[in-house]
Amino acid sequence: MAHKDITPIIKEFFILGVTSSGKQFRPSDWSERLCGAMSCFRQDGGRNAHLQYSPYVRPILLNGIRSVVVNEELRQIEPLAYHFVVDFAKDNDLQVVDACLLPEPDEKKS
Repeated sequence: MAHKDITPIIKEFFILGVTSSGKQFRPSDWSERLCGAMSCFRQDGGRNAHLQYSPYVRPILLNGIRSVVVNEELRQIEPLAYHFVVDFAKDNDLQVVDACLLPEPDEKKS
């Protein structure tokens, strides 16, 4: 009988700081600004919480391109915030790419 790995699938996507025509998006700190606006959407968040990025919307440098990783769990937690982030990408003609999680290497096979 085959063993199934029952780990939850984390669905995420990247918003790249590059337009569909290949131009770099400005201002250069756009990803930090967007993630700062979304910082209250987390388990212990709220108006009076210490400022830190949400685990659902966080900045990342991806192959030298400022980007944002969006976890689709945000859609269940706060649909309006999720649509705000998605609409931001659409309104600014930014490239959106599905994230692909790679399995951790099995140390026993090494």
